[in-house]
Amino acid sequence: MTALDLDALIDDPATRIVVTCGSGGVGKTTTAAALGLRAAERGRKVVVLTIDPARRLAQSLGLTELDNTPRAVAGVDGDGRLDAMMLDMKRTFDEVVLAHATPEKAEQILANPFYLALSSSFAGTQEYMAMEKLGQLHKQAEASGDWDLIVVDTPPSRSALDFLDAPERLASLLEGRFLRLLLAPAKGPFRLMSTAVNMAMSVMNKVLGAQVLTDVQTFVAAFDTLFGGFRARADKTVALLREPHTAFLVVAAPQNDALREASYFTERLRQENMPLAGVVLNRVTNSEATDLSAERSLAAAEKLEEAGKSPLTAALLRLHADKMQQVVADHKRADRFKRGHRSIPTIEVPALADDVHDLAGLRQIGDLLTA
Repeated sequence: MTALDLDALIDDPATRIVVTCGSGGVGKTTTAAALGLRAAERGRKVVVLTIDPARRLAQSLGLTELDNTPRAVAGVDGDGRLDAMMLDMKRTFDEVVLAHATPEKAEQILANPFYLALSSSFAGTQEYMAMEKLGQLHKQAEASGDWDLIVVDTPPSRSALDFLDAPERLASLLEGRFLRLLLAPAKGPFRLMSTAVNMAMSVMNKVLGAQVLTDVQTFVAAFDTLFGGFRARADKTVALLREPHTAFLVVAAPQNDALREASYFTERLRQENMPLAGVVLNRVTNSEATDLSAERSLAAAEKLEEAGKSPLTAALLRLHADKMQQVVADHKRADRFKRGHRSIPTIEVPALADDVHDLAGLRQIGDLLTA
């Protein structure tokens, strides 16, 4: 089993993109922010793209409100630079429309009710827009030299695989037969289908309502020229993620569900030829008092309780026993994962008592990630 050397990764100028991924609630965002800060304080010019960070973490990065533009983080030591931003998926979608449609078409699209729903709440839109924003940041970095490292925190999806699958799903939706059919003229090959199409439209009118169907048709008509661009940019960003300058970090907590997701994701990365740097086993429970086992602690608590002595001490012993049981369970699961993935570099990060809410906390996480 190989130890994961994250300092070597972020110090290497050949590393241009780091993507943290994993199931929800495992600490991807904190890991991304801590690595970004550490890289900046070691001399890199870094931009961190966060997705829906916790309020305190956002404040620690100086992001007091949702902002789709990279902003400088104050209080960074050393000669590097740290910018950070939070993804606003609707604004990113709007930017794509404004950049690739004529002003007239853009106005029609941005005001369309179907577009408003698609850009705000459609499943997979956030993941796709994270990819769009990554592509934009990389293009800006290449053109201006503002950054030499981009750290991406993937969205808190039901599945860690959504980040890779979303571009294909959204592109398929926007280029799909159903939406194309809505624009099909009653001539050529579609003339023979006109009766069936009219019947289908009649049914959808009854189910969806005439206005909804009209909104969809109007959207498709205005959006038609952008269809190919979505797939082209998605393909380009996926190709970017396969480049040697990209490094994926899978973040997992020592719980069975999170570790299963991490196993699945590492295999998916291998299948997709994505460069996996390693796995961060995050929030592993540790204890300084390992000499006192859970069994001995419980036995001592029971003796005190039977004798009617020191109820506070007995309660503390039981708390320690609970913690030691968690320590043993976490390490057993972490060791089992590492034995099953011997070829993948890993690092264990102990659980902290408090949430991270300032740069000092992020520095502490950075130290633990590179211990």
